[in-house]
Amino acid sequence: MQPDAQLDELRELLARHARPDLSTDIEGVRVSKVESPHPPTPATSGTVLAVIAQGTKRLALGDQVYEYGAGQYLVASVDLPVIGNFTEAGPEEPALGFGLTLEPAAVAELLLAGPGDAGRIPGGPHPAIAVSDAPPELLDAVIRLLRLLDRPRDRAVLAPLVTREILWRLITGEQGEIVRQLGLADSSLSHIARAVRWIREHYAEPFRVEDLARRTGMSVSAFHRNFQTVTAMSPIRFQKQIRLSEARLMLATRSGDVTGVGLRVGYESPSQFSREYRRQFGASPSQDAALLSRSERARTEALP
Repeated sequence: MQPDAQLDELRELLARHARPDLSTDIEGVRVSKVESPHPPTPATSGTVLAVIAQGTKRLALGDQVYEYGAGQYLVASVDLPVIGNFTEAGPEEPALGFGLTLEPAAVAELLLAGPGDAGRIPGGPHPAIAVSDAPPELLDAVIRLLRLLDRPRDRAVLAPLVTREILWRLITGEQGEIVRQLGLADSSLSHIARAVRWIREHYAEPFRVEDLARRTGMSVSAFHRNFQTVTAMSPIRFQKQIRLSEARLMLATRSGDVTGVGLRVGYESPSQFSREYRRQFGASPSQDAALLSRSERARTEALP
């Protein structure tokens, strides 16, 4: 199948199977359909393969910006705080995307089943996020997986097999090193991922980088270097981004309690909270809370 024909079928399948909650009847597979551009929104990347069939999406991670469009894919091997949005989408040509959760155990299983050098990651760790053009073999496997949404009798047996094929295409593809490090329990990325999880679970607590480095079994200098490589941020900046993203979620429902929200996410100084929030989102917490409240009210009123 020619690349244009592949994208045509991929668009048709995604448009037909899109649901408001992004879910599908295949575990780990999500389908998105967006009919208008929206402002950049804080989110978490997940460990994921994302393929765009139509439209353009932009993700910001720290100072790094990743943009990918039709026929391209993004992989993320750590669940990181990102700010993302579709920049090209409309009712006539909605943005259409495919997502597949990357499970470390499934990657590890394939590395064990593959040739002896499958688990080698020269020069690791590598950045947790990357974008590439999708080769025809990868698009073909994604299309065959989506076709199974129309074939319930085949789905239970064949979907796991095609999912394994997609993982193998990633492992042996241009961004294979990023995906392979997800499945190696003793890789530098696995140690950084543990630190990332700890910060996410304790984002409101102060911490010393030295203590976090000790948790990962790394020297402070190696921890700093590897953390920056994987997440594009320092540990302290990473915690700050988590705090601010959580604060924005809270403000959507507690618009009148700006000081209380700041305290809950770990800020002792309201002025510091306001200053860093404005720098991150372009508006003060109170201004943004009012906008979020109006947007949520309008969305609720528009529901049938």
